[in-house]
Amino acid sequence: MMDVTDRHCRYFLRLISPNALLYSEMITADAIIHGDRDYLLSFNKEEHPLALQLGGSDPKKLAQAIHIADQYGYDEFNLNVGCPSDRVQSGAFGACLMKQPELVRDCLQAMQTATKKPITIKTRIGVDDQDSYEELTHFVDTVKQSGVNTFIVHARKAWLKGLSPKENRNKPPLQYQRVYQLKKNFPGLEIIINGGVQTLSDIQSHLQSVDGVMIGRAAYNNPFELCTVEKTLFNSQHDLTRDHVAQQYIHYLNQLTLPANRARSLLRHMHGLYFAQPGARMWRRQLSGELRNKVYSQS
Repeated sequence: MMDVTDRHCRYFLRLISPNALLYSEMITADAIIHGDRDYLLSFNKEEHPLALQLGGSDPKKLAQAIHIADQYGYDEFNLNVGCPSDRVQSGAFGACLMKQPELVRDCLQAMQTATKKPITIKTRIGVDDQDSYEELTHFVDTVKQSGVNTFIVHARKAWLKGLSPKENRNKPPLQYQRVYQLKKNFPGLEIIINGGVQTLSDIQSHLQSVDGVMIGRAAYNNPFELCTVEKTLFNSQHDLTRDHVAQQYIHYLNQLTLPANRARSLLRHMHGLYFAQPGARMWRRQLSGELRNKVYSQS
């Protein structure tokens, strides 16, 4: 999630969930090629397994970006063709690429030439008026010619005009049955569902019809639910308390070579740690009050 799942957020989530595959923010190929690579691509080794999510529409640039990023040790590379934001569209990538399945296929083929790591794609079930099931299957059938066989499907279509990115996460109706049907029609593909997943019960229900589940904002808003997922789905013996997670994360922040104010700002990733628990509001107040004083990192 852009501006959310930075390396510090991912480290925090890894404290709770040792087994989940974590995804980076979407980073454009141009940013990797021309920007501060260490700032964009470095991560803590505890974050593994970790996927780098890329944005772009130029096959050569995407291959070049992966060649660079591969040296940092990511476990997977993912092409995002599901993000509907204006700034993504202005760069001719994200959800607008669903209208060009042949180009998406070519991008994925090029990406595979630059690494031996798995390449995956994140998409939607449709875009604008191109939203029939037949158009979705045409998209998948074309893209899979690249050799990529893992599709992460947000079970909503995207409206490129008229809805904000936030509205695109809520207003277009969820159509889980379409994603289930994709798995039936393409049994050789790994189909992972995304969108509106909130609880362990939701995950277990989806897993009866697809191969995997991606959780986005629910994991950020209520991160400790991942502890329940760990125990149930991964049979993890990773016993934790919320207090212990908070202490570990504050210790982590205090090891960073960041100005104190910057390190303290990263406490925001813990806002949801006590989601729906007694005292949750007081917890959030503490994050902007006395807990800030426990973060003393200096550059």
